[in-house]
Amino acid sequence: MAKRKERIQNPEPFDPYGADHAKTKKRSKAPKQYQQEEKLIASKISSKIMKEALLQQKEEDEAANGNAATFFEEIPNAEEADGDDIDDFAGFSETQSQFAGYEEEINEEDERLMEAFLSKDPAQQKTLADLIVQRIKEKDASVASEMRPVPKLDKSIIDIYKGVGTHLSKYTIGKIPKAFKHIPSMQLWEEVLYITEPENWSPNALYQATRIFASNFGAKKAERFYKLVLLPRVREDIRKNKRLHFALYQTLKKALYKPAAFFKGILFPLCESRTCTLREAVIVGSIIEKVSIPPLHSSVALLKLSGMEYCGTTSYFIKLLLEKKYALPYRVVDAVVAHFMRFFNETRIMPVIWHQSLLAFVQRYKNELQKEDKDRLRDLLEKQKHKLVTPEIHRELEHSRNRGEKEEDFMSIYILYIFHLLTPLVFLKVDA
Repeated sequence: MAKRKERIQNPEPFDPYGADHAKTKKRSKAPKQYQQEEKLIASKISSKIMKEALLQQKEEDEAANGNAATFFEEIPNAEEADGDDIDDFAGFSETQSQFAGYEEEINEEDERLMEAFLSKDPAQQKTLADLIVQRIKEKDASVASEMRPVPKLDKSIIDIYKGVGTHLSKYTIGKIPKAFKHIPSMQLWEEVLYITEPENWSPNALYQATRIFASNFGAKKAERFYKLVLLPRVREDIRKNKRLHFALYQTLKKALYKPAAFFKGILFPLCESRTCTLREAVIVGSIIEKVSIPPLHSSVALLKLSGMEYCGTTSYFIKLLLEKKYALPYRVVDAVVAHFMRFFNETRIMPVIWHQSLLAFVQRYKNELQKEDKDRLRDLLEKQKHKLVTPEIHRELEHSRNRGEKEEDFMSIYILYIFHLLTPLVFLKVDA
């Protein structure tokens, strides 16, 4: 009789989720939830999560109790997330050096009139490099003579991000380095970004960077990126070329998907500089015109622009926001009225865009104006006149009801007014 073979036994207990030899194999299906043991979060990680949650709660409470400027933080934007894969970027056509669907309408006479309202002593706009260099020199006086000092970071990090910067300066299409995608999660993200030299990035690289930061940053951090990196680059490109590169135009459109950051990082600094040219206003304004903006963001932007020190192109942005035709709170309507009344004693000739913005305001919100406001605006029109626009504003004010009046009340008043005008004519006809 043949000798039976001994059964080979595995000395190790059966592991259903993979012994060493099975680790290289791919599982066809992920184990179901009930098949896995419950995993506990380490106490160290748990405390970090709790800290982050408390910090977020604190920011939300501050936003809820803040003034008009903090309203931006309260409304999440549904379009913030970028559904496209960053690494699938195929680039923009080199022939698209101007913005799509835009026609320049720069009137030389308007441009000349607006120059009277520009600042005669413009302050230099700070970039990210200016900010970091100043910060480094304040901490270490020994680097005061260096043109571009390096932050005190680990040498390997500096080497990596210098290489990333070199890559981004030549970038056209394809993948973005993984190291760059980690920047939004870094505490010293500004210093690391400074090492990559954003001022030398290609337009396509800036577009990709804006996509990454708009998706991964909160409104405050995105605002800083827009203000210190994107805005200076856009203004420099317009100044040099008298137009804006197509990729940079698309970058501005992408930036508006975070409207809070766009207004506080692009629009407000542009107007506050009091050096915004008509060309810059038309280019940035065309984006505001095309992209849908939440009503509350538009309301707060109007409130801010109305109280700002006037620069001729401010009227252009006010007009664009008014033409969105959103229902504005009375507080914003009153602020816009006060904005126009500031020019009651203005001796300089107002540009056509100022008269057009007043006409747009009266056309859209004439029924939300108080009777006193309409009387004040009529007095203003006696001082500030335009042969074509002023008659239209008068006509709109005459054919409108006052705030709080119903349509029926207005119609009855209008009928009585017409009857009052026609009565003398009836009597004249009878006598004849």
